[in-house]
Amino acid sequence: METVAKTNKGKRSFVARKEYWYQSTKVLYSASAIILIILPMFVGNYTLHILTLTLIFAVLALSWNLVAGYSGIFSFGHHAFFGIGAYVSALLSIKYGLSPWFGLIIGGGIAAISGIVISLPVLGLRAAPYIAILTLGFAEIVKLIVSNLVGLTRGELGLSGIEPFTSIGSISFNLAHRLNSYYLILAVMCLVVFVILKVISGPRGLALKSIRESQDAAESLGVNLRKSKLYVFMLSAFIAGVAGSFYAHYVQVLTPSSVLGVDIMMQILVITVIGGLGTIYGPIIGSFIVVMGLEYLRFLGDDRLMIYGVVLVLVIIFMPEGIIKKVFRKAK
Repeated sequence: METVAKTNKGKRSFVARKEYWYQSTKVLYSASAIILIILPMFVGNYTLHILTLTLIFAVLALSWNLVAGYSGIFSFGHHAFFGIGAYVSALLSIKYGLSPWFGLIIGGGIAAISGIVISLPVLGLRAAPYIAILTLGFAEIVKLIVSNLVGLTRGELGLSGIEPFTSIGSISFNLAHRLNSYYLILAVMCLVVFVILKVISGPRGLALKSIRESQDAAESLGVNLRKSKLYVFMLSAFIAGVAGSFYAHYVQVLTPSSVLGVDIMMQILVITVIGGLGTIYGPIIGSFIVVMGLEYLRFLGDDRLMIYGVVLVLVIIFMPEGIIKKVFRKAK
């Protein structure tokens, strides 16, 4: 009887802790949402600009996390989709006068097609180093093409005069109305989070997680590896392309280095690792830490990169699974 009582007490204690964690996270997420909505109304243009860039990179990191964190496919060329979306949308706007709103979808669509193309050779690879080399090589090829098509992209001289998103009624999205651009990318990020939550909580998400744990075991259980990999690459590339398109029409200047440089991929990687690989909100938190942290340490010059490296090493040593999972484990 005493053993049963202890067991029941332990169960009640566990349930109470889980309920406490659930309620705490609800409060935390609600408070975060309120801050993200209200705070930008009371900050200057510079801070608002950094917040907008933070959310753009959060969307980009979320797209890579879908491939790496939930599927275990470590693509090191994900920035190529970001650059493709940016250049496609910008060129359609400059050369053909297409509305940036259509460019947002078309840029994401072309990036998704590119994701399918690169996923085809990846289907036959299971070792992470080979996948990393192949995808990184793909990104470098894209950068070289963009850099050498001088007649179309102006190469390293870059594209300028890219149109901002056209007004919706009295709501403008040019550089004089940064707040509207911020709320637009916030809405995009929320939509991306909703889509990813739907994917990972359904049958497709279970298939992706099984691939992450063991591709052989997943295949033996009837998971279609080819179809699942094509799906996740296409979806994540589309999201990255949309982020790139938004970046192009927000910043209004593009160079191959600004959207196709390896440093973009490194930033995506660091954001996701710090926040928490294989979590929904980890890349968002990581983006705020990395993007805003680096920007506000700019006065240190190149020394800020040393601090950046030290923080990354400390996170890997003491929180290898990221901030989100560390907090969750402590709460339990």
